[in-house]
Amino acid sequence: MLAMARLGTDRLRMNSIPGLRFWRLLGTGQGSDTGPSADFRRTALFAVWESEEHLEAFLADSPIVRRWSEAEEFWQCRLRRVGGHGTWRKVDPLEAMVEGDKTGAVAIITRADVRLRSWRTFSAAGHPVSEELAAASGLLAVVGIGEAPVGRLGTFSLWESLAAARAFALQGPEHREVVRRTRDENWYGEELFARFEPYASEGLWGGRNPLG
Repeated sequence: MLAMARLGTDRLRMNSIPGLRFWRLLGTGQGSDTGPSADFRRTALFAVWESEEHLEAFLADSPIVRRWSEAEEFWQCRLRRVGGHGTWRKVDPLEAMVEGDKTGAVAIITRADVRLRSWRTFSAAGHPVSEELAAASGLLAVVGIGEAPVGRLGTFSLWESLAAARAFALQGPEHREVVRRTRDENWYGEELFARFEPYASEGLWGGRNPLG
């Protein structure tokens, strides 16, 4: 619970960090489960910076990062955009990002504001898709992410290649059915689908660096 409590105090600090264009502090799901769940020991940050220099200064000087680095595990990954669409709380976070390379490993963020009337249906559909995703060929790692209040949910996943991610999206029957239903039944009030080149990473996630 301490990690979740610190999300509130960290949010106050994030607003005053130089060079930070866009950010979201996030809770996470349990393990690799992308269905509705919560791990109160683990948090995540997605941030878009004006420059690498601003990021380096944050990593070197921020008390938030110093505390994270003392955790049981701390993993970080740098991203360049390679495609996507949508908004995150009415902002396009991809707009200011540097273009990346599509030929190697790929990171994908999906997130949505689930409409209240669709929450029960969405929750029931989430776990079968999570099980299908966990068995997907080419998946390196995945975690569910979310924001308060309930219903602002998403995933962060790492894949060996864009081709592997597309194969899952097109061939997974549970996933394809959920995609169809989200459109036909209008589950989401807002959504974002974004692809990135993960060009650098360090630290541990689940006892390893999934990008090697």
